[in-house]
Amino acid sequence: MINKLVEIKKEVSKVVVGQEKMIDSLLIAFLCDGHILIEGVPGLAKTTTVNALAQSLGLDFKRAQFTPDLLPSDILGAEIYDPQNNGFKIKKGPIFTNLLLADEINRAPAKVQSALLEVMQEKQVTLGDATFKIDLPFFVMATQNPVEQEGVYQLPEAQLDRFILKLVVDYNTKEEELEIARRISKGNLESIQAVVNEADINTLKEAIKNVHVDAEVEEYMIELVNATRNPSEYGLDDIKDYIQFGASPRVSIDMFKAVKAMAYMREKDFVTPVDVAYIAKELMRHRIVLTYEAEAEGITTDEIIQKVLETVAIP
Repeated sequence: MINKLVEIKKEVSKVVVGQEKMIDSLLIAFLCDGHILIEGVPGLAKTTTVNALAQSLGLDFKRAQFTPDLLPSDILGAEIYDPQNNGFKIKKGPIFTNLLLADEINRAPAKVQSALLEVMQEKQVTLGDATFKIDLPFFVMATQNPVEQEGVYQLPEAQLDRFILKLVVDYNTKEEELEIARRISKGNLESIQAVVNEADINTLKEAIKNVHVDAEVEEYMIELVNATRNPSEYGLDDIKDYIQFGASPRVSIDMFKAVKAMAYMREKDFVTPVDVAYIAKELMRHRIVLTYEAEAEGITTDEIIQKVLETVAIP
């Protein structure tokens, strides 16, 4: 089944140049039944990538642009009056899809953010007296624009915890940007074909679950998480004053799933500490709450995680 993943990435690369880390992270989050938060400046092909992924998977895709005046009903749907039948009917919102791009999620007020994140967790929507199950698979890719300062509502830590990964996307290389400009100026973008079906997706998910994780590697993952909560136990006294709250229990659960997907994508049937280290920052950077002292000194969660990775003994 690994060939199916290669085919998916090949289809996406028809319209997306570079950004392999973003494509891999999207696939990992999707195959682990999680959701992903991506932070990056405009123009880095975030929308194009998730649209291409949806097409290659043969799934429905919708995009919702989050703005300060957005209402929960704009995302979920609502009961509307039907004068012809003299009654109310349900108008479903864009949440009813397989892949949803929640663009600039931090520009919407807390009510809208909460409405979306509740659906992400419960996989259902309540409209009026009726409850509707979301069709599976259901995958949310939310984006944040780090440039915007006006009209931005920071996501609370409890809501950030719902995302299995947070990816920070950087600019393309000069060579990649040259290729993008050439493709777009010539207008010769290839069409994307669906290369998997629902049965293939389920088979891939099962194959990932069967990837072996040695007991020592499992303990290593738990040690990494625990080191963010009790840094002094690991001789990390230099960072203990920078951490207000360490990584949540969801990190351990998500790490056990994500590292299996990481190993499978590298064509292995077992997990190594290298797989853990490679994805540790994406798993934890949005789930560690820093103190005011850390923010004042410009310390980031990535730096904290790097210190932990360098200190905790590798099995």
